[in-house]
Amino acid sequence: MDGYFATACPGVYAIGDVIGGAMLAHKAEEEAVACVESLYTGYGHISYDCIPGVCYTEPEVATVGKTEDDLKTAGTEYRKGVFPFLANGRARALNHTEGRVKILADKATDRVLGVHIIGPRAGDLIAEAAMAMEFGASSEDIARTCHAHPTLAECVKEAALAVDNRTIHM
Repeated sequence: MDGYFATACPGVYAIGDVIGGAMLAHKAEEEAVACVESLYTGYGHISYDCIPGVCYTEPEVATVGKTEDDLKTAGTEYRKGVFPFLANGRARALNHTEGRVKILADKATDRVLGVHIIGPRAGDLIAEAAMAMEFGASSEDIARTCHAHPTLAECVKEAALAVDNRTIHM
């Protein structure tokens, strides 16, 4: 298979579980779009590092990008910001305070390299992180973005602030 999902059989293309990588429906959907775009425009692209993974457990677990182990193995210097749901007013009102948001940012550039969330609505919250990473955002970009109050999304902002030791609600 080539970089545009073509198989060895002319006119046959493959995506999703049959080509390897994470076995996620949303990954396959993005691959399908990129495949069709490449057929019609000559260009289709997927940022595999920006595809989130979610475990729909209680609490939910969601992740996108690199882990601390990935960064250590690669020798990438990074900074980390962590914020607990226990310190978030909306999580307290929902009585779902277990968990935290962790943001990993490149030490030199501040570009977000990975985000990991354990807690309420983690599967919904990870979308902001995936979008930020897709567009090369820094933790400062997330920290300076206004987040509605009171919401669980404020935990993402607070974790971004924590990368630079500037949390507001701790």
